[in-house]
Amino acid sequence: MNLAHLLARTARVFPQRNAVTLGEQELWSYAELFRRAAVIAGKLRGVYGLQAGDRVALFMANCPQYLELLYGVWHAGLVAVPINNKLHPREVAFICENSAASLLFVAGALGGLAGSAGLDGDRGAVAGRASGLRMLSIDTPEYRRLADGETIEVVPRAPDDLAWLFYTSGTTGQPKGVMLSQRNLLAMSLCYFTDVDQATAADSILYAAPMSHGAGMYNFAHVLVGARHVVPESGGFDVAEILALAQHFGQVSLFAAPTMVIRLVEHVAAHGSDCRGIKTIVYGGGPMYLEDIRRALDVLGERLVQIYGQGESPMTITALARQHLADREHPRYRERIVSVGVAHSVVEVVVADADGQPLPAGVAGEVLVRGETVMQGYWRNPEASAATLRDGWLYTGDVGVLDDDGFLTLKDRSKDVIISGGSNIYPREVEEVLLQHAAVAEVSVVGRPSAEWGEEVVAFVVCRAGLAASPAELDQLCLQSIARFKRPKNYIFVAGLPKNNYGKVLKTELRRHWTK
Repeated sequence: MNLAHLLARTARVFPQRNAVTLGEQELWSYAELFRRAAVIAGKLRGVYGLQAGDRVALFMANCPQYLELLYGVWHAGLVAVPINNKLHPREVAFICENSAASLLFVAGALGGLAGSAGLDGDRGAVAGRASGLRMLSIDTPEYRRLADGETIEVVPRAPDDLAWLFYTSGTTGQPKGVMLSQRNLLAMSLCYFTDVDQATAADSILYAAPMSHGAGMYNFAHVLVGARHVVPESGGFDVAEILALAQHFGQVSLFAAPTMVIRLVEHVAAHGSDCRGIKTIVYGGGPMYLEDIRRALDVLGERLVQIYGQGESPMTITALARQHLADREHPRYRERIVSVGVAHSVVEVVVADADGQPLPAGVAGEVLVRGETVMQGYWRNPEASAATLRDGWLYTGDVGVLDDDGFLTLKDRSKDVIISGGSNIYPREVEEVLLQHAAVAEVSVVGRPSAEWGEEVVAFVVCRAGLAASPAELDQLCLQSIARFKRPKNYIFVAGLPKNNYGKVLKTELRRHWTK
């Protein structure tokens, strides 16, 4: 089992069908995309000397090359390590070192950022690593020659062989590498057809959200049916551009964070834009509030599907189908549309108590998942793996309630993750940076509701007696160590933090600061 066979199959059956476009410009047919991936695979094995199971990292914004590189990596029997292009260079360096990546592909200005973190394409070294890492920019003649040459056959892989190493921030502040196998990703892809949408050859999948995350994982289902893959020229989320591309191609689907959906709704409502070219918007990655859902349905019509997943079970814990969002006559319609839907076809979902025992409907507990899409574990982190995977179940850390019909409603995130603009931000990571300031005695970071981002980061700061820290100083400290989007939007200076008898900070009390 090798995911590269999905592309090979479609290229044989529909060789001339358009596969990839940049904006409205058609770039490659399926035959050409497959040829390019097969040549790249040969170069990765022959020129760069990589062997089955070696890791290849991608630190790029959305671009057509993302697809040919992913399939080239799998074709060669290698493991893809897509990296969030918003991350700080030091975070990128950590991921490259932790994954022991042999090759790092970069694009545009991100190449300079990677170099500033000790990743050097000329010396082939990474700070802190004895072995070498080669960095290659897709903007160079060397990369352009990568797809010019002889093809090789797809390298065989076993179902449980590693395919995608997805780094998700941990509560300790260190990213953890989620190990996703060939089997995991194939099961996830088949779930798209059973639980999310019926993709067809006439469809286009538009990459407005990062291809390093969930949006990129939806490529498989659309490769399977020979659909078109559209990369916006902006490389990201631009509402006017998305609507223009949807009108041009028709039957466009995309994955979007709730904040993106809200921006799209506001634009369409304000400008009376034509959104008939949009077939499906799959939203997830953060909370979508009741009034936002109602307005989105009123403005966009029956185009929405919600999914709930984690990197540890990508895109595939539950789904709230189009028909459930459209069934306004159902007696529990309000409750259903604020839920995250029902379990995907290949997983079991239960709500359990602290001992892992299933709870009855209506009782809140931790959401547990098991099935074909659940990760193999965390890369080189047996302690974290043992804590998260127990008796075959993935302990999500999310608190939820199941109703009698199997609809899951999330109540809280026990790991205190902040989801801002669809990106996960873990408070501990930000807190550890702020505590480096000599004047900071204590700090607690929480999420505050934001109309634009879903949530935004706020830091409650306690300064040492006789010392002071300015917001500008704390901002600068953050910008030196973590990605810009993780930086607090506001600093609230307090005399002390509320704590329980055990000395644990009561973040619920801090959140009352803006709910009074």
